[in-house]
Amino acid sequence: MLILECPCCGVKSEETEFHAGGEAHLKRFGPGSTDAEFEGYLFMRENKRGVHFERWRHVNGCGKWFLAARDTNTLEFFGFYPAQTHEPPQDIKDKISAKHPGWSWREFQ
Repeated sequence: MLILECPCCGVKSEETEFHAGGEAHLKRFGPGSTDAEFEGYLFMRENKRGVHFERWRHVNGCGKWFLAARDTNTLEFFGFYPAQTHEPPQDIKDKISAKHPGWSWREFQ
């Protein structure tokens, strides 16, 4: 069972109280984008093993969306942060780097 902590209301609970919303930090394409760009945004995901940034919603609590950094191999969460954040806070990036030497945030940009 995964244990998540909502950064909005501070509640720490089982994953059943939350809902996963897919990959975080995706580049969104607006009006004027090509069909290929829009298709890539909607459907193309690498879904690789290792460090992953995800969107989550605290469904049975405050109802707000937030972001999480997680290792898909170990299911370990490195941290949680508000959905309006454009990149993970430095402390989360430091935790990831400590566990995965050579890891870089640039891979996700």
